[in-house]
Amino acid sequence: MKTTLVELISKISSGCMGDDEIAAIADEAAQAYADPEAFLAANPDINYDDSFPIPLGEWVVIGSLPETVLFQADTYMDLFAQIMASFGPGVAFNIKPKQLAKTEALTALNRIQIQMGSMNPENGGYVLMNLSQPLDDDIQVVLVFGNDVPRVLELCAHVGIAAQPSLEALKVAVHV
Repeated sequence: MKTTLVELISKISSGCMGDDEIAAIADEAAQAYADPEAFLAANPDINYDDSFPIPLGEWVVIGSLPETVLFQADTYMDLFAQIMASFGPGVAFNIKPKQLAKTEALTALNRIQIQMGSMNPENGGYVLMNLSQPLDDDIQVVLVFGNDVPRVLELCAHVGIAAQPSLEALKVAVHV
């Protein structure tokens, strides 16, 4: 489990996290998956109970990802502002968050995905992926290199974390 988690966290962090940080999160999460009661007993400061809709191991993974890796927002305008901030001021974007303010969700997400897909072409661009179940926000995504999407989906299925490309998921949701 730990090896799978290390690979998964490495791929969803797209180079934003160091190996030691990834290994530490994977180790904690593997312990939480293996024996939730013992993990909670050894970590009394953790604010988790049975009312959470995701397993403790998944909660550890999601809760441990930095804000430069896991983006959470209630609007696509706010989401894109966070993504832009994570890249820093030296990276140019063709669209601005304000341009997404009055657009429908599908249009806004499509524009973000086009922008992100054009970046880092040697790795297949970036794909916004829904990861896990949002707990406090409407939108919860990570950026994954396009070339890594099939492997990330496979790894998420293996550990039981819900994941799917955001644009595809929203298209399905809108047309139901």
